[in-house]
Amino acid sequence: MPLRRLFIANRGEIAIRIARTAKEMGLEVVTAYSADDAGSPHRQAGDAAAALPGAGPRAYLDIAAVVQAAKDAGCDAMHPGYGFLSESAAFARACAAAGLTFVGPSAETLDLFGDKAQARALAEREGVPLAPATGGGATLAQVRAFQDAQGPEGDIMLKAVAGGGGKGMRRVPAGEDPAGAYELCAREAEAAFGDPRLYAELYIGRARHIEVQVVGDGAEVVAVHDRECSLQRRHQKIIEIAPAPHVPADVRARLRDAALALARAAKLKGLATVEFLLDADGRETCAFLEVNPRLQVEHTVTEAVTGLDLVEIQLRIAGGASLAEAGLVEIPAPRGSAVQLRVNLETLSADGTLSGGGGGTILRYEPPSGPGVRVDGYGRGGYATSPSFDSLIAKLIVHSASEDLAVALAKAERAAREFVITGVDTNLPLLRALLERPEVADAQASTAFIEANLPLLAARAAELAPAPDAAVQAQAAAVVGAAP
Repeated sequence: MPLRRLFIANRGEIAIRIARTAKEMGLEVVTAYSADDAGSPHRQAGDAAAALPGAGPRAYLDIAAVVQAAKDAGCDAMHPGYGFLSESAAFARACAAAGLTFVGPSAETLDLFGDKAQARALAEREGVPLAPATGGGATLAQVRAFQDAQGPEGDIMLKAVAGGGGKGMRRVPAGEDPAGAYELCAREAEAAFGDPRLYAELYIGRARHIEVQVVGDGAEVVAVHDRECSLQRRHQKIIEIAPAPHVPADVRARLRDAALALARAAKLKGLATVEFLLDADGRETCAFLEVNPRLQVEHTVTEAVTGLDLVEIQLRIAGGASLAEAGLVEIPAPRGSAVQLRVNLETLSADGTLSGGGGGTILRYEPPSGPGVRVDGYGRGGYATSPSFDSLIAKLIVHSASEDLAVALAKAERAAREFVITGVDTNLPLLRALLERPEVADAQASTAFIEANLPLLAARAAELAPAPDAAVQAQAAAVVGAAP
């Protein structure tokens, strides 16, 4: 049944991005905001806005309140965006019970992929390559036994069973007692997901992070190419590339087939991303990491190289369309390369220590533009950012028709240089420093690259940071002086 009025249970840039496509499709749109988020530009992105009770992330995580707000606003559909409730099976069930179409996979699929132990078990049944690991909900004693079995060179990763977004994860070097990391991960997992269970997995030392975009209609599934997501800080991506560069054709096919096998077995309806680790030393070994059954932050680079609108596809499938009816009979071959930079409100110190989310008032917000340049953001001059939410303020996406990735990387660097954000610190200088590195263009940067090179990157970022603007400093002082 076609959708009519959509409630967006999210905030910031993704709420604006979803609203734009929904309105182009003729849907009415209602955005949501918490008490401390009333000034966020996403509030004005829809036809109406609904206040959620409470403040901070908790407001967007209150299932009963979000569902009630959607019903009160006369909505018949719910888009969760990413983060918050996007992978909550309980939320999907609550939407169904309230007569709201959930724009995403079924509650059963969310249950399956939300439990990393179940997802690994499915991968094993489907013949998908896996790294050695314990079972889900491993005790500290079981983790120690697993660590011992890996030998003197075998580092391990502790991971939350219900994890995602880098939360509840710690690397434990070989020979180091995992007790402290185990306790920290369990506490973080409990706070983030309400589930303290952990498992341990063999750490792949020099790994590339490659992911495959899949779409299903509940009966058929297709793959919409892949992305490179190896440039990460604290297990959180900051630069993504599509398609993944320098992946041998047989390895690319193997990853695609594994992703499709998992999606088919789960009877996927909607979008999902299947993530893998690929040995960065050229041994062409790969291991399944996880499935994210939702829209990804980096969906934009896939859109750039294919011309598809993945949010439109989500909405059409949620409304009952088949893959063919959603325009996925033939997947367009990727054209050129696309790069996404996650622009975060962060402060980088000289020693590479990164702190973010402190809040502040943006004085100037002037995104770049031009052919092949896209910015999904929610900043504006005078906007007071909140330290309660994620530090992402904008996503800068560039596309080049050239097959040479270096052309797209250079274009991304120029666009980042043109992006003016003052009044708050951002990671733009760090992103520019990364784009200069030959390891990025050559696909030699592993998931550990940034941490391993932070002092050098921090020094280069300091050189690239814009000079202080006297007018901006005076404006900042006036803002502070006017504060009550």
